[in-house]
Amino acid sequence: MKKFMPTSLIAALGLSVSVQAANPLVWLDDNRQQFIDVADALWQKAEVGYLETESMALLSQTLENEGFTVTRGVADIPTAFVAEYGNGGPIIGILAEFDALPGISQSASPFEEPIHDKHAAHACGHHLFGAGSVAAAVATKQWLAANGLPGRVRLYGTPAEEGGSGKVYMVRAGLFEDVDVVLHWHPDDINSASPFTTLANKSAKFRFKGVSAHAAAAPEFGRSALDGIEAMNMMVNLLREHVPQETRLHYVITAGGNAPNVVPNFAESFFYARHPNAATLAKIWERLLDTARAAALGTGTEVEWEVIHGNHSILPNETLAKVMHDNLVTEGGFTYSRDEQAYADNIIATFPIEKRHEPAPNTVEAYQMYQRMGSTDVGDVSWNVPTVGLSTATWVPGTSAHTWQAVAAGGTSIGHKGMLLAAKVMTQTTLDLFSDPQLIRAAREEFNQRRGQDFQYVPLLGDRQPPLDYRK
Repeated sequence: MKKFMPTSLIAALGLSVSVQAANPLVWLDDNRQQFIDVADALWQKAEVGYLETESMALLSQTLENEGFTVTRGVADIPTAFVAEYGNGGPIIGILAEFDALPGISQSASPFEEPIHDKHAAHACGHHLFGAGSVAAAVATKQWLAANGLPGRVRLYGTPAEEGGSGKVYMVRAGLFEDVDVVLHWHPDDINSASPFTTLANKSAKFRFKGVSAHAAAAPEFGRSALDGIEAMNMMVNLLREHVPQETRLHYVITAGGNAPNVVPNFAESFFYARHPNAATLAKIWERLLDTARAAALGTGTEVEWEVIHGNHSILPNETLAKVMHDNLVTEGGFTYSRDEQAYADNIIATFPIEKRHEPAPNTVEAYQMYQRMGSTDVGDVSWNVPTVGLSTATWVPGTSAHTWQAVAAGGTSIGHKGMLLAAKVMTQTTLDLFSDPQLIRAAREEFNQRRGQDFQYVPLLGDRQPPLDYRK
């Protein structure tokens, strides 16, 4: 296990070795059950974006009980909060997500077993994300308090990552302006702290209005809102051939009428557009809007749209990533028990043949810069503050996010082990930052260089207010 604070540094700070706190990584081991219980409670609650009232209360109260000052309801979001401990010194932020996904449910069984009276689940592991980040914040607090060192650890309770862009509103409200570095993590099927970027992402609901009529007796008097939706969808699908290959366009029809013999006077679709570069995405988005306008014109309907969310891509920071990667390598992965191995084997048997491989959560992926094809509102934080993150194998290797297999493993000791590994790596990285001011300065220098002198942050979702009802 890594020696968390070199003796030479303790002396340089004017401390004696005997004053050094009990190793916070050992503290995490000794207090692991507290945070496992929090994660399991969040897994059971499975509250969706901006409706995570009980989940927010549990996380914020846990921090308040540990001596943090908690401010709830920040950025005009009832379920967003900020918790802080310490005085002076650098400010290190830690992100904590806790929203679930709608339309999926699953028990902790390694076999597909939906819970029929439950309509949401943690298929992206945000219950582990929230509890693990709180664990890292509390462990860091223990170290700061015991050593009497200057510095503040600040945990951000960030709701509605899944399509709600909760962090964007928190950035826009200025909640990150005084932070030196931000840390985050995410459940995954691998252990990795390599620097990466993501896709910028923007979404909107398109609402077509038409004229109702009897579909058989008087169709000539009708103007179908569903025709408008289908015409737009067709044009967007043609558009796919003529956009950069990294682009992603996807949609669902959320309302299409109620009866075949009634020309629908209302229909709605929900579109996402993604690209690695926010400026390129803005141009693609304008072309998407043109398809909506053209569809309305061609079908004799009217259309309006509501932007639901927008995220920038993640701005990587190799200065910070190398530190976090070294800490992950030092901690290493973890080993399955015999029961966990049997569980993993059963999960693997549910995968397509090409995805099946022996689970190896005890390994750490090699350090390399790479592109992820997903999106996250962490991106907006990363363009405003030097940011670094990692993934740990809370799921059986080969598991995809947003699946019942991810839900299942997230409710077991496999998920707990990955969560505690992430908490340890974030804690050690936070201690490194508090202990080495030069590291923070170097991260800021790289951050400024990557952004460029002329960069101006503009939220992709504009000036709209948080869509607190987007999951209702």
